[in-house]
Amino acid sequence: MLFEVWAPQAEERVTLWLEGEERPMARADGRAGWWHAEADAGDGARYGFALDGGPVLPDPRSRRQPDGPDGLSAVVDQGAYEWRHAWPGRGLGGAVLYELHVGTYTPEGTLDAAAERLGELAELGITHIELMPVCPFPGVHGWGYEGVSLWAVHEPYGGPEALKRFVDTAHGHGLGVVLDVVHNHLGPSGNYLPAFGPYFTATHHTPWGSAVNLDAPGSDEVRAYLLGSALAWLLDHRLDGLRLDAVHALADTRALTFLEELSTAVDAVSAETGRPLFLIAESDLCDPRTTRPRAAGGLGLHAQWNDDFHHALHTVLTGESQGYYADFAAAPLAALAKTLTRVFFHDGTYSAFRGRTHGRPVDVTSTPAHRFLGYAQTHDQIGNRALGDRLSAALSPGLLACAAALVLTGPFTPMLFMGEEWGARTPWQFFTDHPDPGLAEAVRSGRRREFAAHGWAAEQIPDPQDPGTREHSCLDRAEREREPHARLLAWHRELIALRRTQPDLADPDLAAVKVAYDEQARWLAFRRGDLRVAVNLAKDPAAIPLGGRGRVLAAWEPVQAPGADGLLHLPPESCVVLADD
Repeated sequence: MLFEVWAPQAEERVTLWLEGEERPMARADGRAGWWHAEADAGDGARYGFALDGGPVLPDPRSRRQPDGPDGLSAVVDQGAYEWRHAWPGRGLGGAVLYELHVGTYTPEGTLDAAAERLGELAELGITHIELMPVCPFPGVHGWGYEGVSLWAVHEPYGGPEALKRFVDTAHGHGLGVVLDVVHNHLGPSGNYLPAFGPYFTATHHTPWGSAVNLDAPGSDEVRAYLLGSALAWLLDHRLDGLRLDAVHALADTRALTFLEELSTAVDAVSAETGRPLFLIAESDLCDPRTTRPRAAGGLGLHAQWNDDFHHALHTVLTGESQGYYADFAAAPLAALAKTLTRVFFHDGTYSAFRGRTHGRPVDVTSTPAHRFLGYAQTHDQIGNRALGDRLSAALSPGLLACAAALVLTGPFTPMLFMGEEWGARTPWQFFTDHPDPGLAEAVRSGRRREFAAHGWAAEQIPDPQDPGTREHSCLDRAEREREPHARLLAWHRELIALRRTQPDLADPDLAAVKVAYDEQARWLAFRRGDLRVAVNLAKDPAAIPLGGRGRVLAAWEPVQAPGADGLLHLPPESCVVLADD
């Protein structure tokens, strides 16, 4: 077996430690900074590298870390797993995504336990599972955004073999699998990359410190490292797509950006394998170039989260106006209407939250709607709240039903956060499991300082290091059988079925979406082809002038189609989907 490592930091020697034996490595000809050695090693063999007589460190390209980020790496035989299901792939067109955190989706917090529940999601009508990050991180429990071994799978989740079983099981249910990957930073603990080479640069700074080196000296190899990791998920684990965390934090001044390079490589693998593969960006830039094809001067990513739609919807539902919600709060229904028809609220408009103009317009005549994900809740928008409270903690079942109608019948690719489909009452809080006492205290006190500025007392903020914080965040599946949860679950199932059976709900034409609303009366209606969707967010009945007749396809409360006067009489906190006669 060939062992290789890029270690330009090594001045004199690099040593391979394999199953307790020391083996010298040679410099690779024509590959600056690379070292290699041949040795017999089977699946599971432990190994690491020592630079210039220093400590033995895990492989930056480790496929498995059986003892966590600080332990030795282990060889993985990628051909050992016998795949059970042939899978042609499943693209984003017509998709319904479901964001899932392995560690809290079940009490066991493993990939195998989550896989046992995938039949429920297939029956619901979900098409793709979007897994939150699974790379190794310190301790047992965490969100996953502090991963350090970007080619490996967190061992407490089950390791790489368990991820393959999960993906295989999902494919057997007809479900695609998307993985959230983090290229913009690595965790503060267990990160040994700087010992090997210039993986980070002080040229740019991010909220997490020095930036990942995408454009300074040595960046060719760093980019190759990230590209190789991304493609390995798609090839070795047969994933269908990747969600790219906070791409706006990727500092990259090169003419050919890393994101263009990545999208080019993914498109090439898609062509070679015959499977539709895609990249979904999280971006704060409100820049349509993120998803514009490369041939048209864009980055060529296939879709992106649309936080502007979320912020408008959240403000409409809750009335909150703090932080970035302030920009949407002045006229929330107008903001929601704008996002439904023009995607971004900030499309060159002034943002009071940022103190400057932000964003640029989307060409809705040429950009398909499925390139943008629409959602009412995500891990970020719940977990980054002081108490990790979901919408269900404050809203009536009727308003939750309205949120579902706006997401699942709207123009964007819909995404649900786990448990949202039944209005889960369990919070989803910020939790960590840092073994380092100093880092644990820094995280705990930092979290409390952050929310103290917003008026929260320290004792009100859940302790991220308390095991109970994670336990409280685990879903309670018994809720599914109780009211109002069972009714909400049936409503989500009904709406998703409509999305699958009504061609107008899969229409990618953003320019064809028409919206009417009344800010004071708190109702909004939109048309998609021959379908009309209306929501009444007020506590009083609404008379909505839809015009024309129709028939009810789905309704949260009993409602009659508009009469001869064209008025739809919609009960309080209710919604309806209508088809033209």
